[in-house]
Amino acid sequence: MNLKFPQPESLATTGCKNVLRKTLRCLPVIALALAGLSHAQSWPTRPVRIVVPVSPGGTTDLLARAVGEALTKSLGQPFVVDSKPGAAGSIGSLEVARAPNDGYTLLAGTSSTHSVNPAISTNLKYNAVEDFTPIALLAEANNLLLVSPSVGVKDMKELLAVARQKPGSLNYASSGVGSFGHLAFEALGALAGVKFTHVPYKGTAAAMADLMGGTIQMAVDAVPSALPYVKDGRLRGAAVTGARRSTLAPEIATVAESGVPGFSVLSWFGLYAPRGLPPQLARKINEEVNKVLHTPEMVARFSAMGIDPGTGSPDEFAAMVAKDTARWSKLAKDLNLKVD
Repeated sequence: MNLKFPQPESLATTGCKNVLRKTLRCLPVIALALAGLSHAQSWPTRPVRIVVPVSPGGTTDLLARAVGEALTKSLGQPFVVDSKPGAAGSIGSLEVARAPNDGYTLLAGTSSTHSVNPAISTNLKYNAVEDFTPIALLAEANNLLLVSPSVGVKDMKELLAVARQKPGSLNYASSGVGSFGHLAFEALGALAGVKFTHVPYKGTAAAMADLMGGTIQMAVDAVPSALPYVKDGRLRGAAVTGARRSTLAPEIATVAESGVPGFSVLSWFGLYAPRGLPPQLARKINEEVNKVLHTPEMVARFSAMGIDPGTGSPDEFAAMVAKDTARWSKLAKDLNLKVD
């Protein structure tokens, strides 16, 4: 029998070849990672566009402009707000979903565009999870549950007592089927075990006029815009919808404090990029955003708007959105609620 054993040189040569092949296979991955890191470190080198998918002048628009101005100062490149309203936020959201994933087109998304709409819409043109990269939670906003003086109650406990005595007798206004106001009252009714009657409106002005006139008994609105009506006595502030009292109206209890434990409904605002944004760049943008959100100047500015600055990593923001979407999806299923 003639056995041949590889010489040490051949073993070494074979081993080197294997290592070389593995190294060559890894080079594209290593190069991509290094390129992503370099891009993240140098970002931004030119103007960044923040798309706002709702009408100018509202909280989302004002928030995006405040954050954009702060980032412009801290990073030395213009952050330009670009309003693209329409189709319940779908037009602007879809534009960002189709943009290059280079960190120079961002979206000021909201609880409506990325939680409510995906839960209830049957004809959404974008996928709120697959088409975007979550960057940062920008802010959360409390809302005030308003009651017409014609109801004759002064707080949430008395309002619930009336609702239980006369099921369905209390009407509430919203800006439409599937809107924040609609879902907030349905969530409240489900948790409190009471029945309210929904009256959708096309505009806020008409709803507020009917609320003050007593044609409609209830509505929800952002705390800053609702408070003037409460302070001059035209409406009553029954409760705030979030888990904490509003700093603008600390005397008004939360719904949870008023006999509905566990109830918390907030509007949230977040920053997104198109899908496929390099993780290093997502973390870089997140870090820069979190820095400006918690400066004394920004905290004061947000407080005047009745909103609280956000915090956390991209993963934490994504987890919060997933939880919020699951809550609205369950409610929509229970109500058999779908919007085309």
